[in-house]
Amino acid sequence: MTKNLRQEERRLVVQAELDAAKDQAERNRMGQFATPTGLAVEILRYAASLMDETMPVRFIDPAIGTGSFYSALLQAVPPSRLASAVGYEIDPHYGLAAAKLWSESSLDVRLEDFTRAEPPVSDAEKFSLLICNPPYVRHHHIAHDEKRRLKSRARMTCDADVSGLAGLYCYFLFLCHTWMAEGGLAGWLIPSEFMDVNYGASVKQYLLEKVTLLQIHRFDPNEVQFGDALVSSSVVWFRKEVPPRNHEVRMTYGGSLGQPRLDRAVPSETLRRDPKWTRYPMKANYYESDTPVMSDFFEIKRGIATGSNRFFILSAEEVERRMLPIEAFRPILPSPRYVPHDEVMTDAAGYPVLERRLCLLDCRLSEEEIKRRYPELWGYLEEGKMQGVADRYLSRHREPWYAQEHRPASSFLCTYLGRSDKRNGRPFRFILNHSQATAPNVYLMLYPKRTLNEAIRNDAELKRQVWKFLDGIRPEEMLSEGRVYGGGLHKLEPKELGNVPASALAELLPEPTLLRREKQLDLFEEEGSP
Repeated sequence: MTKNLRQEERRLVVQAELDAAKDQAERNRMGQFATPTGLAVEILRYAASLMDETMPVRFIDPAIGTGSFYSALLQAVPPSRLASAVGYEIDPHYGLAAAKLWSESSLDVRLEDFTRAEPPVSDAEKFSLLICNPPYVRHHHIAHDEKRRLKSRARMTCDADVSGLAGLYCYFLFLCHTWMAEGGLAGWLIPSEFMDVNYGASVKQYLLEKVTLLQIHRFDPNEVQFGDALVSSSVVWFRKEVPPRNHEVRMTYGGSLGQPRLDRAVPSETLRRDPKWTRYPMKANYYESDTPVMSDFFEIKRGIATGSNRFFILSAEEVERRMLPIEAFRPILPSPRYVPHDEVMTDAAGYPVLERRLCLLDCRLSEEEIKRRYPELWGYLEEGKMQGVADRYLSRHREPWYAQEHRPASSFLCTYLGRSDKRNGRPFRFILNHSQATAPNVYLMLYPKRTLNEAIRNDAELKRQVWKFLDGIRPEEMLSEGRVYGGGLHKLEPKELGNVPASALAELLPEPTLLRREKQLDLFEEEGSP
C-alpha cells in the first residue's frame, strides 16, 4: 500500500469523526458535503488528462475541507510536477484538522474565508489547476449584508450580475476567476440546477463569454454522488482563455467522466439561445421556435396552495359531522397517490368518484354574515384563528382569509413531481378529470386556450383525443424540460411543461390556421393591442 493511499485512509477516518461531531442541520446550513474518495480520484485523474504533462501544477482548492481533492491529486500527478498547493477552509472544525493531517506535505492550508481573500497579483503566482466542491449554501442562508458584499465582489471580479436567489457556490465560481493563471484549468463539482433555473443565467453567461467551456458532465440523478445531500451533481470544466469562434462544448451524461453514457458536441451558440441546458446531450438540437409547444394550447397553472391543507381541506364525512354548510365548500382532488386511475369520473353533485372524497373551504361571505347564517362554520373559523391559520402568509394575503385563489376545475391535470424509476418509466401522470373538483398544488392544471376550447366544445370526442395525446408524450421530452434532484426525483413547473413540443396536438385541430390565429391573439394581448 502506497504512502498516499495510507494517508487517504487516515483522512477518511478524520472526516468521519469530524462529521459525526457536527449537527447535521449545521452541516446543511453551511453546505458541508465532503467529496467521496472515488469521485475525487476520478475528477483529478480526468483533470490530469486535460493538462500538458510537461507543465508544473500550481493547485488550489478554495473549499478544501479535509483535503479530498488534494489527496486525489497526489494519486493523479507525480510529485515532481506539483509546484505548489493551496487550500482555503473557513470552518476551523475542519481546517485545523486538515492543517494537522497535511502538515508534512506541500499543502498550504489557510484558515480563512476564501471570498474575503485577496488573489495573487502576478500571473506567475496564480494557479494552473483549480478543483473545487464549493459549499452548497442556499441563498436564504446567506445574510443580506453578506449577499450584498458577495454580489459587489462578483461584479468587480468578472462583471457578473448575480441574482439574489443564487447559492454560495455561484459566488465562489465568479470570485475564483482572478486566482487562475491564463490558460489554467478549472473543474467545478456543483449542483446541476444552474443549467435550468433563472439565477443560473449569470453563471452560463460567464461560462460562454469569459472562459472557454470545455465540458459539462452531468451525473445520472439516480446515482447520487453524495450520500448526505439530495442534489443532482455535475462537473464543469473550462480554461481561463477567450473562447474561439464556432466553439463547441462537450455535453456528457451518466457513466463516468472518462466513459459517459451519452456524449455530444453542442455549439456554444446553441447553448447561448437555449435557457435549459439539461436537455443536452439527450437532444441533438433545441427545437425551432416556430414548433408548436404546450403553452400554445394551454394556460398552465399550479393547483391551489391553501396555506394549511389540514384546516382548509376536510373530508366529506368531517363536513357532515361538524354540520358545516356544504355551500361554503367545493370539491377538491386528493393527492395523486389517492387517485388510482388516470380518468376521474363524477357524481351528480360534481364530486369525483373516489374513495377519498374531499371538500375545500372557499367562502366569500364576511365573518359577520357567517356568524349570523352559519354559526357552526363561524365556530370552525374561530378554531382556525386560535391555531394561527388566519395569520399565516397566504391567509393574510387573502380577503377574506378563508377564501381561496381562483382555480376552477380543469379537464386536464398533470402531476408535477415524480420519479423516473417507475415500472412504466413515466414520472408524470396526465389525468382526465370529468368532475368539478379543483386541484391542490401537487398538480398542474391545464386550461385549454380559446382555440382548443372552442374545438372541444364543438367536438365532444376531441377532449379524449387531447388526453390521449398528453398521455402519449414521451417521458424524455418532459424530463428534458423539467429539473431533477438527487435520487431521481423529477419536478415540472408550469413554464417547463409549457415548453414541451406539441406538434401532434396541432394536428388534432380541425383547421391548421386556428393555431396561427391563437398565436396572433396572444401576441396582440402581450403587446397591449386593442
